[in-house]
Amino acid sequence: MRCASEPGDPPTRRPGLRAALVFAAVVTACWVGGCSRQGESATEEREGAASGGRVATADDWDDVPGGRWHPGDWMEVPPEVEASLTAEQRQEFARLLSIGYVSGSNPIPVNTGVVVYDKSKTWDGLNFFTSGHFPGAILMDMTGKVLHQWEYEFLDAWNRFPGSEKPHSIKSGGFWRHAHLFPNGDVIAIYDWLGIIKVDKDSNLLWAQFGGYHHDLDVMPDGRILTLVRVAKIVPRIHPELPILEDFIVTLDPDGDELHRFSLLEAFENSEHSDLLKNMAESGDIFHTNTIELLDGRLARKIPAFRSGNVLVTVRELGLIAVVDLEREVVVWGFDGGWRMPHQATVLDNGNILIFDNRGNAGYSQLVEFDPVTAVGHWIYRGKKPEDFYSKECGSNQRLPNGNTLITETDRGKALEVTRGQEIIWKYFNPMRAGEDLKFIASVFDVVRLPRDFPLDWLDER
Repeated sequence: MRCASEPGDPPTRRPGLRAALVFAAVVTACWVGGCSRQGESATEEREGAASGGRVATADDWDDVPGGRWHPGDWMEVPPEVEASLTAEQRQEFARLLSIGYVSGSNPIPVNTGVVVYDKSKTWDGLNFFTSGHFPGAILMDMTGKVLHQWEYEFLDAWNRFPGSEKPHSIKSGGFWRHAHLFPNGDVIAIYDWLGIIKVDKDSNLLWAQFGGYHHDLDVMPDGRILTLVRVAKIVPRIHPELPILEDFIVTLDPDGDELHRFSLLEAFENSEHSDLLKNMAESGDIFHTNTIELLDGRLARKIPAFRSGNVLVTVRELGLIAVVDLEREVVVWGFDGGWRMPHQATVLDNGNILIFDNRGNAGYSQLVEFDPVTAVGHWIYRGKKPEDFYSKECGSNQRLPNGNTLITETDRGKALEVTRGQEIIWKYFNPMRAGEDLKFIASVFDVVRLPRDFPLDWLDER
């Protein structure tokens, strides 16, 4: 669990907070656990495992799937886990329970939906995104009209294609953390820390895979899927007793079966860029990798490491970005730009990189565009006042073909399009609610602007 600050407030320092939250993340990940079952058929063996078995319900878990908001609760360690804790681990958990949590962080604004729209300046298109209030995705036009919606409950996916290990917590099963829309209306989506699924245009489940999938995915030209998996484990060379969350880059085939995985930690350690780990924590959530982007080679002439087929990752806890060679399983380029808890590094058409720096503007957020060759900044967005632009967690950015930038301010349930001159010419607040008594605005994840000519003929086939 996490502690949410009051609306607009930057993060504050509290004794022991980081260590306690790290330990909580480790305990939660131990519960989530579960490994992909490499080599099995997603449509035969895993589905067959469910036939004739008892149907799982929410009563099988201590919690139920819920939307993503900022609640003020925490989760106890179950007896079987507590019994295995060392004295040091128990001390860390005791510190967690001593922390005071606030009840929420983002109130509902007066006006919701599309509240700003200058049609003459925006890049016209369709908006595809996921919302914290439900396990699904939304496609809407520029006016906020919903054109189509996908939805699939975690428990239904689990019962259809059950994982090899039952997760202890399924709280994050109440929303899709990230989704990818195909031209035929199919969607791949992630239940954060739980699994990855594919549904068709009518939300019929095509396949599901469970076990630590989180944050992001990218689809390769041949249909293979790149994504991230985290595993809680003790790695003695990092810490002899306390566990870490180790991130893995995983490749799935188009049917959801795992083809390959390798450790991102080892990719750093076995490279010429291992010095980037100098500030890595000794335990807990040491990386928190949050985005993975397949490179197309547009920067390779300037930096050979950015050749087509390599991937760019954003590592939040280390405040850095890196390029990983998938074939050699090694980091071939890395850069620490002094960002704080960054997200969504992406290569632009002009060869620069754009990154969402969550807390790098005196605790508030900023977007930074820079030249990866010279490290010189070319553009920055902070809002008129620091408190105008802030997402403590998550957040994304997309440079549009006309030079505008689409920004997702996740925690505030907000998306906006800004010009190069930083004028806001489109703004959207999520009209959906989440949390206890529905008193919070539902988070908005990774709003993606699709071109107006994106295929929609499948909408007429329903």
